[in-house]
Amino acid sequence: MFDELSGKLDIALSKLRQRGVLTEPMIKEGLREVRRVLLEADVNYQVTREFLNRVQERALGEVVVKAVSPGQQIVKIVHDELAALMGGDHAVLAWAPSPPTVILVVGLQGSGKTTTAAKLARRLSRAGRTPLLAACDLQRPAAVEQLQTLGDKVGVPVYAGESGGDPVSAAREARERARTEKHGVLVVDTAGRLQIDEPLMDELRRVKEAVEPQEILLVADAMTGQEAVKIAQGFDEALGVTGVILTKMDGDARGGAALSIHGVTGKPIKFVGVGEGMDDLDTADPQRLAGRILQMGDVVGLVERAHLAMDQEEQARLQEKVLGRGRFTLEDFLSAMRQVQRMGPVEHILKLIPGVARMNIPSANLDPKRFKHVEAIILSMTPEERRRPDVLNGSRRARIAKGSGRPVSEVNRLIKQFREMQKVMKQMKGMMGGLPGMGGM
Repeated sequence: MFDELSGKLDIALSKLRQRGVLTEPMIKEGLREVRRVLLEADVNYQVTREFLNRVQERALGEVVVKAVSPGQQIVKIVHDELAALMGGDHAVLAWAPSPPTVILVVGLQGSGKTTTAAKLARRLSRAGRTPLLAACDLQRPAAVEQLQTLGDKVGVPVYAGESGGDPVSAAREARERARTEKHGVLVVDTAGRLQIDEPLMDELRRVKEAVEPQEILLVADAMTGQEAVKIAQGFDEALGVTGVILTKMDGDARGGAALSIHGVTGKPIKFVGVGEGMDDLDTADPQRLAGRILQMGDVVGLVERAHLAMDQEEQARLQEKVLGRGRFTLEDFLSAMRQVQRMGPVEHILKLIPGVARMNIPSANLDPKRFKHVEAIILSMTPEERRRPDVLNGSRRARIAKGSGRPVSEVNRLIKQFREMQKVMKQMKGMMGGLPGMGGM
C-alpha cells in the first residue's frame, strides 16, 4: 500500500529532515519536490495545491520547539495535513436505532464489490454484529452464486434473490428476513455496470428507497486513480454516498485516489482492501494511513491484524511458553510461524512496524517459500526431535533433510537459529522475573 508514494515522499522529505536550520527558500524548495511526488502519484491537482498551501503556511508560521529539529517539525506538519486530506477523524459506520442496520454496497463491475461485501460481513460478524448478506445483483451471470460461495466461506448466511428477478423486491424481502431472524446488520450487494449509466442509477435509487439504508458504501478500485474520484462523484450525486471502500490497495496503486477522494467529494474512506483474503479489509483511519505513507508504521493496524488472525487460546499458550516456565519447542515455533502467516504477507506486516519500512531487508528473506521450507523441515522430524532438538545428530539431520527435500545446511541453519532464539527467550524470562510484579506473568 502506497509503496511508490511512500518511497518518493520519504526521499523528498529527507532533505528537510536532515537540516538543522530551515529557511523560507529551503522550505519552498522542499515542498516543490513534494508537489512533484504527489502529482506523479495521480493526486488531484487542486487537492495538491491546497494541501501544499496549508503545509507551507503552517511551516513558515510554526513556533520552533527547541527539543525537536525543524525538519522533524515539517514532517509532523505534513503528517497532520495528509491525515486532514483523508478526512482527519476516523469515520465509523452509522447504526440504526433498532436492528437491522442496512448497508448498501454499490460500485462498478470489476471493482471487487461482491467480494468486499463478503469481507465487510466477515468483519461485522467477528465484531458480534450477526450480519445477513443479500444478493441483489440479479442481472450479472453467476453473481448470486458468487456471493453464496463467499458467504459459506466467511460463515455468514445469504438471502439470494431469483436470478433475472426484481432486485428491489429481493432487497425488501431480505430486509424483512433480517428483521424476523434478528440479524443485526443487512449487507446488500447491488448490481454493477462497466460504467455509470442512468438505468443502473435508477435501479439503485429504487433499492435505496425500499430498504432505507443507514450506509451507502461505494466500492472503488484504487488502481484506477483519478477515475475512482470521478466514479465517486457520479455515485454521490445520484445516491448520496456515505463513505468509500478502496480496494486493491495491496497492488500497484499510486495512492492518488486515497488522497483525492475526500478532498474532491467530501466523503470519508471507511475501509481499504489490502489483500485477497477474507480478513484483508482494514479500517481507514486517516492518522494511521498518513503514518504508513510517511513510513512511520501502524502499530494499531498490526494489533488489529493479529487479533483477527490469531487463535487467542493458542496465543495465550505460546505467551506462557515464552515468558512463563514452559520450554519453547520447535512445535511451538511452527505454531507461532503459522499464526503469523495468517496475518498476511510478511512484507505487509513488517511495514506496519515503525522504522522497518526504511530498513533495506533483502527480498529473499521475505519469500513465503522460506516459510514452507522451514515447515517442511520441522514436519520431517519426529515428535521427540521437535521437543528435544539436542538429540539431532548428523544421521538424524541427514534423514530430516532427505524427508523435507532441503539440503542439510538449511536444517543446520534452522537448528542454530532456533537455539539462538531460545537463549533470547531465557534472557527475556530473567528480565521479566527481575521486574517487580512481573515474575508471575
